[in-house]
Amino acid sequence: MSGFKNFVLRGNLIEIATGLIVALAFAEVVTTFTEWLTGLMPESADDIFANDPQSFGAFLNAVIAFLIMAAVVYFFVIVPYTKAKEKFFPSDEEGTPEDIVLLTDIRDALRSRGGAV
Repeated sequence: MSGFKNFVLRGNLIEIATGLIVALAFAEVVTTFTEWLTGLMPESADDIFANDPQSFGAFLNAVIAFLIMAAVVYFFVIVPYTKAKEKFFPSDEEGTPEDIVLLTDIRDALRSRGGAV
């Protein structure tokens, strides 16, 4: 079970899935915007004032659905994932890395022996 936990929390599985979900939802926004924009272009001189208000409504619907979906993904996937990742795999403490501390100790020891560093 720990292998699965490592796979889910350490890998980029959640980031990739979230990116895919958001990209697919945004594709719907782009599609409806394009349909609305091309619907504004008349096919002939008789169609100049024939505007379809339903296509703009579909675009607004896609934008609102995208924002709701993004909020749901953020609050129900990203926030719990971040908290679980910090709980099971805490990030390193701020400070000097161990190798730098070791190199500093070596330098100080060489200086104390009279070596020029």
